[in-house]
Amino acid sequence: MMTKKQEEIQDEEVIKDEKDTKSKKKTKSSKKDKLTDRIEELEQELSESKDKFLRLFAEFDNFKKRTAKERIDFRATAGMDALQAFLPVMDDFDRAKKVAENEDNNEEFSEGVKLVYQKLKSVLTSKGIKVMESTGETFDPELHEAITEIPAPTEDMKGKIIDTIEQGYYLNDKIIRYARVVVGN
Repeated sequence: MMTKKQEEIQDEEVIKDEKDTKSKKKTKSSKKDKLTDRIEELEQELSESKDKFLRLFAEFDNFKKRTAKERIDFRATAGMDALQAFLPVMDDFDRAKKVAENEDNNEEFSEGVKLVYQKLKSVLTSKGIKVMESTGETFDPELHEAITEIPAPTEDMKGKIIDTIEQGYYLNDKIIRYARVVVGN
């Protein structure tokens, strides 16, 4: 038989074993919770990193598209300043051609001016310059610059362009000079 003291010692050992088991379970549970929390943190960080990567990738893709478009636009209008310098010359030829057409006694002058005018016009056309047709069209402030307004000769000419003072020009479908016009009111 066991003595009372031995029974108490044995009971204490059983209680101690139970506490150790509970403590180990708590420790295992605590470690498991910590690991679960750490996994969730890492998954969150991974998700944020993926999101940042996708945003950065999209931003870079947009940058590439924008710079490609800018390069195309630059190539299309690279000589715009030089070509714009020709436009006043074209205007002078236009006026000289009109004067030459009215002169009956100066046929050679008229023919020479017409040839030079056609040559200049063909060079500008080959470089992408197009004349903006304005006379008779409805006034559009996006395309035309109204120099003055005059009474319309007919009712249907109200709000339309009566006369073109200076032609407007396009370079590859981009306006490089707005037409200066007289509008009927």
